[in-house]
Amino acid sequence: MDEIFDQIVSVGFFAALIRMAAPLLFATLGEMFTERAGVLNLGIEGIMLLGAMTGFSAAYYSGDLWVGIAAAAATGVLFGALMGVLTVSLGLSQHVSGLGVTLLCSGLAFFFYRLIFGQPSQPPNVVSFKTVAVPFLSDIPGIGPVLFDQFALIYIAFLLVPVAAWLLYRTPWGLALRTVGENPQAAASAGVSVVALRYQALMLSGALMGVAGAYLSLAQFNAFTFGVISGRGWVCIALVVLGQWDPWRSAVAALLFGSVDALQLRLQSGGVIDLPYELFLMMPFVVTIIAMAVLARTARAPAALLVPFRKEER
Repeated sequence: MDEIFDQIVSVGFFAALIRMAAPLLFATLGEMFTERAGVLNLGIEGIMLLGAMTGFSAAYYSGDLWVGIAAAAATGVLFGALMGVLTVSLGLSQHVSGLGVTLLCSGLAFFFYRLIFGQPSQPPNVVSFKTVAVPFLSDIPGIGPVLFDQFALIYIAFLLVPVAAWLLYRTPWGLALRTVGENPQAAASAGVSVVALRYQALMLSGALMGVAGAYLSLAQFNAFTFGVISGRGWVCIALVVLGQWDPWRSAVAALLFGSVDALQLRLQSGGVIDLPYELFLMMPFVVTIIAMAVLARTARAPAALLVPFRKEER
């Protein structure tokens, strides 16, 4: 037990926690925006995977990691718009459309990766993002290396939390978005374009999901593999529910998952507990399921979530 406690209280564990939580933050905030508008985007897993592939490919050939991030965001916007065509314009089932987008994006990621890189004996890689130390703050004992000596993308991810809260609760756009997710007929009667807002939410969410995928291939692993996402997209949907569709609570949920993920990696590498590695890999998902069972039973989803909007039904 002492060895496990030592792993948990180490600076390295908390730094790893922040790094593990960052991609979850991007994708969870993206999913939160679209669900607040009344659309469940089950394409998240596929969009993250395709974003990881396009981001890696663009960075590999351009030599610029930020070009890769931009390419991943653009990919997410494109497939967010596709989700809009299927669920908003055509009014198709959000479940079926989302799963279809995930399958399409996953297939495209595998196809284009093989088309671009073939089947090399050694997978291609890039020089990943380097940590950026904040002057003076990074020298603070304990919290300095954890909070102020991280990737630039991590700073952006955590800054997005207050920005998302401000957008959602302090701006006319956020008020309109929440109204569309609760009562689209009332929003339309007040002159709000439900279709336009849902498209905006889906495209914004797609961009954040694409960036989340690119973070994994450009910052965390510096290579693209077919298992780079490993179910994180599905987890983000659960994190939105755990966070009760609120940016701050969703960030706490992402940190919870990131902490368990970081812990299982340190327990594996440190050989503290002699168990099959598959059990360690299960830990974050099991904890998420337990947290959902205990904490999410009273969660209240936006009233119009999964309900297609049709003008003629007003």
